Amino acid sequence: MQFFWKQMPDLIGKGVGWGVLAEFFWYATLQTVPMALPLAILLAALMNFGNFGENLELTAMKSAGISLFRIMRGLIVFIAIIVVGAFFFSNNVLPVAQTKLWTLIFSLRQKSPEFEIPEGQFYSGISGYNLYVRDKDPNKGLLKDLMIYDFSNGFDNATVMLADSGKVEFTADNKYLKLSLYQGESFENIRQHGNRYNSDNIPYRREEFLTKEILIDFNTEFNRYDESILKDQHVSKNVVQLTQTIDSVQKVVKMRGNDQAREMVATHFDDLRNTQLKETTDSIAKAKVIPADAREHHADSLFLSLSQIEMQEALSISYQNARMMKDKIDYNKVMLEEPTYYMRRHQIEWHRKFTLSFACLIFFFIGAPLGAIVRKGGLGFPVVISVVLFVIYYIIDTTGYKMAREGFWQVYQGMWLSSAVLFPLGLFLTWKAVTDASFFRVESYAKLLDNAKKFLVSQKKKYLPKRYN
Repeated sequence: MQFFWKQMPDLIGKGVGWGVLAEFFWYATLQTVPMALPLAILLAALMNFGNFGENLELTAMKSAGISLFRIMRGLIVFIAIIVVGAFFFSNNVLPVAQTKLWTLIFSLRQKSPEFEIPEGQFYSGISGYNLYVRDKDPNKGLLKDLMIYDFSNGFDNATVMLADSGKVEFTADNKYLKLSLYQGESFENIRQHGNRYNSDNIPYRREEFLTKEILIDFNTEFNRYDESILKDQHVSKNVVQLTQTIDSVQKVVKMRGNDQAREMVATHFDDLRNTQLKETTDSIAKAKVIPADAREHHADSLFLSLSQIEMQEALSISYQNARMMKDKIDYNKVMLEEPTYYMRRHQIEWHRKFTLSFACLIFFFIGAPLGAIVRKGGLGFPVVISVVLFVIYYIIDTTGYKMAREGFWQVYQGMWLSSAVLFPLGLFLTWKAVTDASFFRVESYAKLLDNAKKFLVSQKKKYLPKRYN
């Protein structure tokens, strides 16, 4: 539903059929499967093992000498199969679904809106035109008291048309809009014809007409884009294709960075480069030739030894050099930013295919032990716990994704952040369930509170005089 509301402006008022909308929802549903599957496993594990604990079935099995790991063994194998299946779904099915979904979205964005001119307000659904209709006659199909602003040739060359009535029809191929106007006049700005007219004397041209027809480009057909427009995007690639793209772009980024570094050194640090090259060969000779007092130079003393004019020239030259270097660095940054961002998006998609599958295993080892500890089945408490845990997972995962996308963290750090946080929690809950921990039971905390009260009372009687007891 979140995805649907975000894409709502591309669907409303386009006049697309139910088949296109059903296709849109189908592909959007497939896109949410990798994210919904871990939540489903968490809820199912909580409900199952919560029912086992609530009905004392876990207690009966443990009393018979069956450990919790043995009880979970069959489910662990089943979850492992689901994890593998989720990976193949993300690797093989999801790229195809995302390609078709975004191709459909781009096609819907380019489709012209459904043509419906309202009464008493301006209609701007036609590109380059604004229409105003005061009244309609549905029996005759007439529009009354029309006012049309034509900005198709630019705002300075606008044309205004007024008509008593008119009709709107589509051509047979549904690619053009035919506007027939009756009993009206038009006002046209004539500055588009050159400077031979003085705008102070003749600002516009007026034309009266009995009948006037206007043909407007207005394609109402739904034209699908070719899916090849997304062939270079990360959403349409599997693991093998993502790996190949990452390797190729990584080489381009590295080569471009090395070229920029060599160019920067050769352009702005030529003296330093020459000094470093010659340092090993003629350092001794320089030490013998250059006087001792000239071997060390201080920038401040050299600058202060100049005259006022020379100081200004030196500052101007330094400012220009610094400005040129800054512009060059900004240009190099732009040249590296696009391929680097492109590579990061592919790396994120590569890791996502593994992290969403691994999340199924993590949530099973959270849900099953937690259900065995809480011992509450049904749809009440397990749903609350599942939603809370999944919201925490979603917040952590989204934070890591944005950090990786913007380049603040390494991609693997951002994409595996949620797994690194929740996997230890799953191990901890499993250990507590195996050792029959009771830290989620209310009666345990009530008993602990009673013991604490008794301890405080005993300490009070021990240390206070009898008259205060």
